[in-house]
Amino acid sequence: MNTKVKIAGVEFKNPVTTASGTFGSGMEYSEFVDLNRLGAVTTKGVASVAWPGNPVPRVTEVYGGMLNAIGLQNPGIDVFVERDIPFLKKYDTKIIVNVCGKTVEEYLKVVERLASEPVDMLEINVSCPNVKEGAIAFGQDAGCLENITREIKKIAKQPVIMKLSPNVTRIADMAKAAEAGGADAISLINTITGMKIDIERRKFVLANKTGGMSGPAIKPVAVRMVYEASHAVSIPVIGMGGIATAEDAIEFMMAGATMIAVGAANFVNPNATLDIIDGIVAYMQKHNIDDISEIIGCVE
Repeated sequence: MNTKVKIAGVEFKNPVTTASGTFGSGMEYSEFVDLNRLGAVTTKGVASVAWPGNPVPRVTEVYGGMLNAIGLQNPGIDVFVERDIPFLKKYDTKIIVNVCGKTVEEYLKVVERLASEPVDMLEINVSCPNVKEGAIAFGQDAGCLENITREIKKIAKQPVIMKLSPNVTRIADMAKAAEAGGADAISLINTITGMKIDIERRKFVLANKTGGMSGPAIKPVAVRMVYEASHAVSIPVIGMGGIATAEDAIEFMMAGATMIAVGAANFVNPNATLDIIDGIVAYMQKHNIDDISEIIGCVE
C-alpha cells in the first residue's frame, strides 16, 4: 500500500502535515507526537525580524472552532535558523517553512536567508497586510499576488507554495494568479475573518476586534474552495480548514488536494495528525486502495 505523495519533486511518506501557527516548529508537540511519522512539519510563520504580535486577549473559542489574532508573533529568521531547523533535522520528516512579511522586500529577505538552509519547501503566507498598499493582504489582490510570487520565485532555491486567503470573491482567480507567478503549489484555506462580542461587557472579545476563524465550522467552505482551486490550476494543492479526522482529510483529497494540513485540531487532540494518518491507511485497506493517488481528485 502506497501512501506517498509528491509535490514539486519533493516526496512525502504520507499526505499529512501541520498547519502553520498551530504546531510551532514541533518542539512542544514532540513530547506527544512522533514527528518521524508525519509527512512534513509546516512551521509557524517566520519573518525577517522578530514580531511581537497583537495585544491580548488574542484567542477565543467560538461555536465550531476558534478565533485568533496572534498577529504572527515569531522570534525572527535568525533564531529560527539557529534553533528550529537543527531541531527538526533530527527527525525523518520533511520541513516546510512558512514565511511572512509586510513588504515584498521582507519576504525576499527571509527566502534568500533560507536558500542555503536544509529545508524542503517554502510556504508563503500572503494573508499578511501589505503595508505599502494600504494594508490590504497580498493574497486579496490577484495582481499583487502574481507579482510577489514571481519575485519570490526569482530567488528561491526551494519549491514555493503560496498559501491563499479565503477572504476573496473568487478563489479560482487567486489560484490562477499564483500559478501565473510561477508557484510550484498552492495551499488553502487560511483563516476566515471573524468577530466575537461580549454582550455583558459590550466590548469586543479580541483586542484586535477581528480574528481568523479556524476549526470544524469552516470545513465545508474550505472543501469547496479546494475543489474550485484545484480545478482552476494544474499545480498541486495542499488542503486545510477544519480537518479533525481521517474522513475530513479524505474528503479534501477527493476534492483535489494532494496533501492536507491539520490545524486547530492539534489544540484539541495533540495526536490528531497521527490519528488521521492511521485512519487514511485503514480507509485504504477497507476499500482495497493500493495507491493513495486513486483518491486524489476522484470527485468530479
